[in-house]
Amino acid sequence: MSIAYLNGQLLAIEEAKVPALDRGFLFGDGVYEVIPVYAGRLFRFKQHIARLENSLRGIRLPMEQTLQDWANICHQLIEQNSLNNASIYLQITRGAYPERNHDFPANPNPTIFAMITALPEVQAVPSDKDLQGISVITAEDIRWQRCDIKAITLLANCMLKQQALECGANDTILVRGGVAFEATSSNLFIVRDGVIITPPLSEHLLPGITRDFLLWLAEQHGILTEQRLIPEHELLQADEIWLTSSTKEIRPVTRLNDVTIGDGTAGPVWRQMYDHYQQLKVQLYRGEIDSNTEGEIAL
Repeated sequence: MSIAYLNGQLLAIEEAKVPALDRGFLFGDGVYEVIPVYAGRLFRFKQHIARLENSLRGIRLPMEQTLQDWANICHQLIEQNSLNNASIYLQITRGAYPERNHDFPANPNPTIFAMITALPEVQAVPSDKDLQGISVITAEDIRWQRCDIKAITLLANCMLKQQALECGANDTILVRGGVAFEATSSNLFIVRDGVIITPPLSEHLLPGITRDFLLWLAEQHGILTEQRLIPEHELLQADEIWLTSSTKEIRPVTRLNDVTIGDGTAGPVWRQMYDHYQQLKVQLYRGEIDSNTEGEIAL
């Protein structure tokens, strides 16, 4: 039975309840963050909390918690659940109030909820499933105009993901005005002529922590990167396509709209980046790198 955190209490996940009048339940009025844990250490924690604070500012929800306060919540969950590799889901809503009104309450009383889920151990060699990659489709982006805020209002994302599943694919790459921006819960990368390309940050996509980390990792290993818009038609011209997120890390896309990408398996640049990513995790496990690497990788 997993132990969760809710408004200052640690309790069994089945016992974690919020009032029916919580604005997160009624309006989707809240934001969230997902933080990976490797070797019992929070991975790129400062960057995750900086993004959380940016999301909170975006929805105009002031919070008094410090970086250490958020870290304490996370470390309690790690300890209480005895997990070495995990992902922590942290959600903040504007809270519960006596009446259902669209207006923001004058004095917010936020609901803070967090839970933890086990992640696999470090996998130094990619599995056959990893190398096989995933299949995706493209679809028009029907989400709201502030995708840079990590909001809990994910109905459009769920609908677009379901559309992919019903087409026999794993995910959907979202397109606005003929330009591909990201997938339903992942950032988008392509590779052309050995150069890693990803869309620039804007209100149309989430500022991915793994996205930024991969750009840094590529730079450390002398792999060229470029941040620019990716027209939808260029996806089929790509040598490789990847989707990235904090929990799934780097997933190679080997089929797009039933067209094979590359030779139908994970490409050579993906293999390089996968190796670099996993090697860094191994170094974290062995204590060979500390929290100061790459501007506080872990805390």
